[in-house]
Amino acid sequence: MSWQRPLYSPLMDGDDGSPGYWAVVRAEDIATVSRRAEIFSSSVGGVLAEDFPEEVLEMASSILTMDDPRHRDVRKLVSSVFTPKRVMLIEQQIARQAREIVGAIRDRGEAEFVSSVSARLPMWTISEMIGIPPDRREEVADAAESMVAWGDDGDGGDDAATKMLNGIVVLHGACQDVIDARREQPENDLISALAAAEVDGERLTDEEIRSFFVLLCVAGNDTTKQTTTHTLRALTDHPEQREWLFADYEARIGTAVDEFVRWASPVMSFRRTALERFELNGVVIEPGDKVTMFYSSGNRDESVLDRPEEFDLSRTPNPHVAFGGGGPHFCLGSHLAKMQLRWIFHELYTQLPDIRAVGEPERLVSTFINGVRRQRCVFTPA
Repeated sequence: MSWQRPLYSPLMDGDDGSPGYWAVVRAEDIATVSRRAEIFSSSVGGVLAEDFPEEVLEMASSILTMDDPRHRDVRKLVSSVFTPKRVMLIEQQIARQAREIVGAIRDRGEAEFVSSVSARLPMWTISEMIGIPPDRREEVADAAESMVAWGDDGDGGDDAATKMLNGIVVLHGACQDVIDARREQPENDLISALAAAEVDGERLTDEEIRSFFVLLCVAGNDTTKQTTTHTLRALTDHPEQREWLFADYEARIGTAVDEFVRWASPVMSFRRTALERFELNGVVIEPGDKVTMFYSSGNRDESVLDRPEEFDLSRTPNPHVAFGGGGPHFCLGSHLAKMQLRWIFHELYTQLPDIRAVGEPERLVSTFINGVRRQRCVFTPA
């Protein structure tokens, strides 16, 4: 545990005005903060390094920035239509999408991997799950990207606050159009299910559905996208691991996917705010203190992982914290993410068995996402 000075925030055009924060870097401490949600709040100031206005949190974060009892009630509603069983029903859809995405580049011999492959599958899956029409998917994908890249000026343009607010407006508008259409004519998609879901006589409001849609577009899109990109790089740098995996893909991919997400650690950090005095690993945390969990560090913690610096697809057990350290905010979409990773790498190495990353990745500037903006890849054309 260590006390750190405030992070620089492009959103605030300087530091966030706080005295600083506690850095939580050990897997065990990350798990404690994650599981003691009655002590460490997600709603007070949100879960990112910066303090965001409450109205922004409500519009963009859904259950991510709620505490019980509201978190429990809304998550229960969302979970009722976002179960592993429901995700299994769309497996063939994900397999088809992965096949088409890889098939679209198989004759080229080279490609920009992020835009051609890793960014396409998660947003396509989410759009079909939600019911976003094909002609609006690119608009939705761009808006979701701006929600993560607001602190990055790689493409110039608007300032951080404008990028984020514009992204929220676009995503809310797209989702509301689908909500209105589904209230008149329900279909077999997630919005129809969310609009009809009822637990203990409660239903989600349009505002809650829109906020969950933003969360799904950001959390469900960028995490899988970045894990896919980092994994291609790792499989390129560690060909012996690639050989091991594809010697018996179906039997080994389940174990391998956990190493994919540990190695990538696509979400680098989340924060909480202490509601009361608490001693953590010998340090006394006072009410109001910010506590930031560094998942990148927890996933390299040598006290719980053997040889954490090695990319080992046979690693078991694999007590990573890439989906959170447990507790009430454990990643709701972990089943979906694992399924997407399983299918995209199945198709990559079925259709393009010698695909590899070349050159250095162009990285995203972020305190939140371990992002790659661009990564070139090459392969023998089919």
